[in-house]
Amino acid sequence: MKKGKKMSVSLTVMTFNLHDDQAEDSPNSWEKRKDLCISVVTSYSPMILCTQQGVKTQLDYLQQCLPGYGQFGISRKGSQDSLDEHCTIFYDKEKVELLEDGTFWLSESPSVPGSMSWGAAVPCIATWAIFQLKGIEPPGFSLQIVNTNMDEFSPRARRRSALLTWQHIASLPPSLPVVYCGGFNTHKESTTGRFLLGRSSEHGVVGDMRDTWPNAQVRKNVSLVHTFHDFKGDKQGALEFFKLILRALCLCWDRQTQDLHVDWILFRGRSLIPVQCEVVNDNINGRYPSSHYPIFAEFMLPRSVRLLEPPLTAEENPLAV
Repeated sequence: MKKGKKMSVSLTVMTFNLHDDQAEDSPNSWEKRKDLCISVVTSYSPMILCTQQGVKTQLDYLQQCLPGYGQFGISRKGSQDSLDEHCTIFYDKEKVELLEDGTFWLSESPSVPGSMSWGAAVPCIATWAIFQLKGIEPPGFSLQIVNTNMDEFSPRARRRSALLTWQHIASLPPSLPVVYCGGFNTHKESTTGRFLLGRSSEHGVVGDMRDTWPNAQVRKNVSLVHTFHDFKGDKQGALEFFKLILRALCLCWDRQTQDLHVDWILFRGRSLIPVQCEVVNDNINGRYPSSHYPIFAEFMLPRSVRLLEPPLTAEENPLAV
């Protein structure tokens, strides 16, 4: 019997702020948008789905409707709490295997559940997981995913949270690729973004992450310069895009500044090549799945990593003995 054909391998990631449940009489209650959330996920079928601001009822519904996915994540108040927000990571069980996982708090006491520092208004966390891809040759390709939702109000808290998370990433083996994504609640030209992207220092160190959006070979919905839209969608997309270009010309921004996103997908490692990044604006008659647009990214892995198709069956292969 002939061997299956070897194909190139890609990694797909989506970051999706679920925006915790609203009052039942709200036009944006979870009940009114939960099936649209499922539709978005199933349409893109990411291998890794990083969610933010999800509460247990939302996460349970996602799990119910996505039986092919596993999940990991705890409340920002600790594993004993089931009511507060999570940064849960869902993963396609057929394509990746979960090897290790954990959560740390974005504070001066990162191992203390619910801890807050630096003027943060609420506890914030980073959920991480190490995955190994299945069905590839050679076997053993692994990567770490880090999923976060930073404080909305304190710039200092965001800067120190970014430093803490980058120190976690920097402690990993250099050969281990990392995707760091979630809700950063600030723009990439902020001190938080500039630090993570290696354009400024924080406490004497400089980050070394790369931004998927400007580096992707293909970008979709470029005119959607904001990822937070407060359930209103693209009301002024073209105008906002023009204003961004004008600001870039007037302020002489770094040439990489091409958006005002607060939801990012960053990466680290030569083995991840961003080929596509999309601001997902799926909606039904102006109803959106969240107050944030999800971001979807596809990375191509090195040519040395190949996907091996299952061998042909006797019916498919007339030459089989």
